[in-house]
Amino acid sequence: MRLLESNIFYNMQFLNISNQELVALGEQRQQDYLNAQPFPSIYFDDFFNQDSLRAVLAEFPELGQGNKDEVFYANPNEAKYASKGEYKFGPLTRSFMHFLNSQPFLEFLQNLTGIKETLIPDPYFEGGGYHQIKPGGFLKVHVDFHKHKLMELDRRVNVLVYLNENWKEEYGGHFELWEKDMSRCVTRIAPLFNRMAIFSTTDYSWHGHPDQLTCPPDRSRRSLALYYYSNGRPASEVNEAHRKRITTTFAARKGQDSARMTVFNNAVNLANDLLPPIVVKGIKKFRKN
Repeated sequence: MRLLESNIFYNMQFLNISNQELVALGEQRQQDYLNAQPFPSIYFDDFFNQDSLRAVLAEFPELGQGNKDEVFYANPNEAKYASKGEYKFGPLTRSFMHFLNSQPFLEFLQNLTGIKETLIPDPYFEGGGYHQIKPGGFLKVHVDFHKHKLMELDRRVNVLVYLNENWKEEYGGHFELWEKDMSRCVTRIAPLFNRMAIFSTTDYSWHGHPDQLTCPPDRSRRSLALYYYSNGRPASEVNEAHRKRITTTFAARKGQDSARMTVFNNAVNLANDLLPPIVVKGIKKFRKN
């Protein structure tokens, strides 16, 4: 069986273009990325080989079984499931995720984003990996944590690969990009199969899936998330008071989110200033029994 799996890896083609063409594509689309509103971002459709990605989707586990290698986030800001590390990945998924951490893909991202500092992948998949949101779930608008808790590097780029075949508009689950002042949503991206969204993470890149998912009970919103880092970043990207923050910061949408969310976030922000980070993270998530 191991030999068969090895042969599958060897023959699996994740892209329909060469590595050289991938790297060149990043440079070709750089201005589109940098000029996107409300902050540097882009998405690509049919980016990966369809058959290969369907094989990855076939390995996607049903999260929420209470296993030690997954986590359930449940608070006024989020109701979602995620894997921890890479041990839950199936063999093809592991190969795919390692490709997305490889030199050609990193060079593509470097060219696309125009980031000057060298991008570094996350072999620990801290906060990344499998993400699943079930009916009624959501992820309120937020900016991401800035520092990797193990490597102490600066978080710079997010890559999201959506795995939802035959997804209907009425199911919701759109990825939203919001103005710097949280005044309005500028861009909405449906989580369609083989769609990849990429964006730069700063103190001002407000984003999320803020409305409850309305797909049928037998469906869920599935994606793969990867984050990329650098050793240092421009001072203009992060409020100095938040530079070392390793927890996510949420913000309520005016007139659309509950007062309970605001109260919870005020408490979490105070805890960020007073308590060790591991205690704050414990407040925001728990394992489902």
